[in-house]
Amino acid sequence: MPSISLDRFDILYFGNDWFAENRTSSHHVAERLARRSRVLYVDVPGLRAPKATGRDVRKLGRKLAAAVRPPRRVGERLWQMSVPQIPFRTLPMVRHINAAVGRLLVARALTALGFAKTVSWFAVPHPSLLARAFGETAVVYYCIDDYAALPDVDARAIADLDAHLTAEADQVFAASSLVLRAKQRVQPDAALAPHGVDVALFRTAANPSLPIPPVARDLRRPIVGFYGSIEAWIDLDLIAEIARRRPAWTFLMIGHVAVDVRQLEALPNVVFTGAQPYRTLPAWAKAFDVAIIPYRLTRQVVHAAPLKLREYLATGTPIVAVPAPEIEPFAGLVHLAQGPDVFVAQIERALLEDTDEQRARRIAATSTMTWDARVADVVAIVERKIAEKESVRYARSA
Repeated sequence: MPSISLDRFDILYFGNDWFAENRTSSHHVAERLARRSRVLYVDVPGLRAPKATGRDVRKLGRKLAAAVRPPRRVGERLWQMSVPQIPFRTLPMVRHINAAVGRLLVARALTALGFAKTVSWFAVPHPSLLARAFGETAVVYYCIDDYAALPDVDARAIADLDAHLTAEADQVFAASSLVLRAKQRVQPDAALAPHGVDVALFRTAANPSLPIPPVARDLRRPIVGFYGSIEAWIDLDLIAEIARRRPAWTFLMIGHVAVDVRQLEALPNVVFTGAQPYRTLPAWAKAFDVAIIPYRLTRQVVHAAPLKLREYLATGTPIVAVPAPEIEPFAGLVHLAQGPDVFVAQIERALLEDTDEQRARRIAATSTMTWDARVADVVAIVERKIAEKESVRYARSA
């Protein structure tokens, strides 16, 4: 079997909004692939139906304007472009229109950049009809979520597109064990690709010289903190109940707010900061006495592997989290809790019992979880898959 290096290929990468408030595994993987190959990052709005909010209207306008521009350079070997999709997939012909527009815009960009021998890499399922539309050598599906379970999506349509991409891909990866099982029913050689963490960045939270952001510096302690998108899967009722029971604690909520949080805003000990730049998150985490993962145990959460868990661990901060399947294996490093009674008790335990040794254990546990290592593992599997395909092609042509 011939030896293949991914460096020989340009990568056509379909992912989340490149300029989104939060950085996801889609961004981390693309950035590291761009150290090996030239990458065209295509962010594809339209997974969810837009809401009638000023933010969504502005975002839609920005993406429509971006669609007519040539790809912009966002790294040494990384370019970004947008291919908006019509999210109303129940309407006749919408899938065909989305695919036709996507083929036109992406083909034009590939020509402009001189991309010829490509691998297409999907981190989202809704542009799946573009798989194999550009003569790719291979198709990779790096599945991060149970996308059909996300709020505000057309579950049936997204499930169909996810199934299409799973069947079409040469190599499938899944970020969680439950998603992997589902994928292996269609692609037996689908592989687990757990999330990584930017260890060097998040370990700076333990640096005594790192300043805490001014907003958090003078808050009353203890501070119970959370960062991430504040979406429908966050159990706001749980947070509100804990905040009422412990009015002397400050609850610091960092991230874009996408749901109604008025019950929390009415509480004097809950503070919202809005979205903060990714690279400042360790400084915010340094302000936390305890970090929480207060998810609702929905189908989406049960199938998800929370990226913030590894980031919290790398800061050394004590963690109290719901017992989701991808969190339970970390029980030796995380306090598991469900319901306000247990959550309060576990936060109190974390505040009273945490030690420097336990902080060091949490930080050390992430040493093998770097994004560099995770992407290297994934790339090795993709290279083997491409080599297998080329061996078959050579054998048939011999």
